[in-house]
Amino acid sequence: MPVSKVEREFVDHLVELMQSIGPVYSKSMFGGHGIFLDGLMFGLVASGTLYLKVDKETELEFKAKGLEAFTYQKNGKAFSMSYYQAPEETLEESEEMNIWANKAYGSALKLKKKK
Repeated sequence: MPVSKVEREFVDHLVELMQSIGPVYSKSMFGGHGIFLDGLMFGLVASGTLYLKVDKETELEFKAKGLEAFTYQKNGKAFSMSYYQAPEETLEESEEMNIWANKAYGSALKLKKKK
């Protein structure tokens, strides 16, 4: 399914906001986009929503803000992944994006080391 112009602009905007943590880039995948730094995926965009990687500690922060986990349907069953909706303020404020993107990248690093 081709990416719409609006979706591409949204992803480009997010990647630009995240440049303060390093050379962040996106890749199209599974009908959405993965957000990467140093080859490590720490965010995803699906259906126009940014989700950020969580670990056991940071998941509590996302839940405390009432943010939802990324879920998808497969064979009639709902599955969730270790990604949570980004706080709304991160979408427009580079300082907020810096804070939350760093948390997500840190979570991705921690989980990679465990493997």
